[in-house]
Amino acid sequence: MKQMTFADAEHAGKRKQTRKELFLIEMDRVVPWEGLIALIEPHYPRGEGGRPAYPLMAMLRIHLMQNWFGYSDPAMEEALHATTILRQFSGLSLERILDETTILNFLRLLEKQELATGILGVINGYLGDLGLSLRQGTIVDATLIHAPTSTNNKDSKRDAEMHQTKKVNQYYFGAKAHIGVDDDSGLLHSVVVTAANVADATQVDKLIHGAENVVCADAGYTGVEKRKEHAGRQVIWQVAARRSTYKKHGKRSELYKAIRKIERAKVEHPFRVINRQFGYTKVRFRGLVKNTAQMVTLFALSNLWMARRHLLYGAGEVRP
Repeated sequence: MKQMTFADAEHAGKRKQTRKELFLIEMDRVVPWEGLIALIEPHYPRGEGGRPAYPLMAMLRIHLMQNWFGYSDPAMEEALHATTILRQFSGLSLERILDETTILNFLRLLEKQELATGILGVINGYLGDLGLSLRQGTIVDATLIHAPTSTNNKDSKRDAEMHQTKKVNQYYFGAKAHIGVDDDSGLLHSVVVTAANVADATQVDKLIHGAENVVCADAGYTGVEKRKEHAGRQVIWQVAARRSTYKKHGKRSELYKAIRKIERAKVEHPFRVINRQFGYTKVRFRGLVKNTAQMVTLFALSNLWMARRHLLYGAGEVRP
């Protein structure tokens, strides 16, 4: 982080650090800033005299805070005015706070250049260099992300790219996030976002990296190995049996269910992080392109959150 001013230091010395401050201190240490700057800088526009209007590092930090804390563009501008720790993290001062339009333009730049996937790649490359690389198995899963059903908008219509689906006798409207997770580390390596009514099994070929020898999935993926896109694929398919078949195996099924529970915990961890830690429970934009960009970024950041203790303290070390 940027060195604190005297006023900031005096203010910080009079109170206990908040959870938000502690979170930002950790994230400041684990985000691969240099790699992300190198990814975005070739696309970042220059201002007068060849210099950017705002430092790219400040724009990137603000973009990540929007994802971590769920700020809209106007709310982010207000938060920078109101909250010392956010200004400190961004490296800006009260004399030069950027406006919501500038924040929006940076988001549009990332979307236009399709840099969200690059952000995931940079973060996973960084984690791989530190020993948290992909292993031999992938677990696939999907979750529904709700979208507003209201038609109280400019077009007086629901988002045409979101769809309705039925799950356990209940209807949902929105999108679906499909993910591929490393079965050893639990870190995510692939994300695909579709409308909610897209079948889980149809997206599996986009979620496996090709080097695994086993793919694990829940009962919703039954028959996936028979799909033509997997013809000749040399992997072991471990698809969970439906609950109705457990009784046929008696006590032998208890070990099976215990193994499946461990696998489920790993694949559901990224969902839990973006839902609970980052507060992402509903789509925040219209259309799949914008929402895909945000979800990919959120899942990339979830990898850093899940690996933070390893990154901060090293494998086998005890946290002080």
